[in-house]
Amino acid sequence: MAMTEVEALKVAHRATWAAGDYAAIAELIDEIPPAHVLREVPVGSQHSVLDVATGTGNVAVRAAAAGAAVIGLDLTPELFEAARPRAEALGVEVDWVTGDAEALPYDGETFDRVYSVFGVQFTPRHAVAATELARVCKPGGSIGLVNWTPESPVGEMFGIMRDYLPAAPAYASPPPLWGDEEHVRELFDGTGVALRFTWGSTPWRFDSGEHFMSFFETNYGPMVKARERLTAEGTWDACRGEIVQMMERHNTAAADRLDVPSEYLVVVGQKTA
Repeated sequence: MAMTEVEALKVAHRATWAAGDYAAIAELIDEIPPAHVLREVPVGSQHSVLDVATGTGNVAVRAAAAGAAVIGLDLTPELFEAARPRAEALGVEVDWVTGDAEALPYDGETFDRVYSVFGVQFTPRHAVAATELARVCKPGGSIGLVNWTPESPVGEMFGIMRDYLPAAPAYASPPPLWGDEEHVRELFDGTGVALRFTWGSTPWRFDSGEHFMSFFETNYGPMVKARERLTAEGTWDACRGEIVQMMERHNTAAADRLDVPSEYLVVVGQKTA
């Protein structure tokens, strides 16, 4: 049976996140954002946890270390090759599950805590994903998300690449919209989840804009795939140059260093008891 358009897009998404070395990227955002969301939505041994689009487990391993029963779910199981050794090194157990954030393989009202850090925002159908997060959260439970904002350097980076790449399907929304408060309110409207928001920032520290770009175009799946396509089309150098200039424009460091703060939105949801 032929795949639907959405199913084909999910196959492409899995290949995108398996490209490069996402573990190297995740290491750079492994301190500030996970700690921030776990302050806002604390977790303990009494909680069951689902970490959606877990990647290499930045939140999942911390929740497990706090004593919670944790499932780390991701569309791209190749990322578990880095996640499993992290859990083993901490002496904790996480159930790593291949699954789709838009069709979570769990009954409703299953988890006390539902997290996603720089994960669920990359699902194509934002409202579908939000409904799924709310569905599997227990009454009285909490949802904690961290998403890049549209105004952040990461949001700008995706905007630059979007200008060079073919248009996404009409049903697929840009990832940085998950970092917009009003957009997120609309997504959860009618789900029984009360929201509050806070913002934070995490740094990208490199020797230069060129160093940042070399690292990302080698390791970050979406950029690896963009480079492949745009190189074949002869437009990668232009796209690449715009991203380097954007990063240098945001640089707050002295000469010979790049220190670019990148804003994120923390979404805290409380499911009606």
